[in-house]
Amino acid sequence: MPEFSSAPSVLPATPPPRPDSWWRRRVVEPLRNILKQGLTPPQLALTVALAVPLGLVPILGITTVVATFAAVRLRLNVAATLIVSHLMSPLQLLVLIPLLRFGARLLGNGQGPELSLDQLRHLFATDWGSALSLLWRAGAGAVLLWAVLSVPVGVLLYFGLRPVFRRLLARQAAPAA
Repeated sequence: MPEFSSAPSVLPATPPPRPDSWWRRRVVEPLRNILKQGLTPPQLALTVALAVPLGLVPILGITTVVATFAAVRLRLNVAATLIVSHLMSPLQLLVLIPLLRFGARLLGNGQGPELSLDQLRHLFATDWGSALSLLWRAGAGAVLLWAVLSVPVGVLLYFGLRPVFRRLLARQAAPAA
């Protein structure tokens, strides 16, 4: 028969570690690891300044290809470029419809049908040619608007983030020294 002790058991002094959140595992830690890879502040700023507009391109499905090509061509960190560009996906979906509407107006010269879901349903039911023409004009106009707007956004991000990354890297290097 086993003997039981009446002495109180000692509980561990530290609580068990909490599991990391999805945000920390998938976003914060990869970005922190990228910062530790020795990139300079201008390289990091250029990576973000290119990845944000490339993540907002109004053509669904080409973000990975375009961001990878730009990162390889400019010798930037491909992983960092892809992480930042794909973090823009929710914002890309938010700006897609307004860009398509403005694009349709821009290249439609104010003539023809308005770009709306009801109008597209009607056109696809009655006249496929007009529907495809409207979608083509909307897409081309959206890409044109995106190209014009992405240049100032990229420039502002580049010059705005260089000092931020300089401070982050200096702060990160201080404890190591």
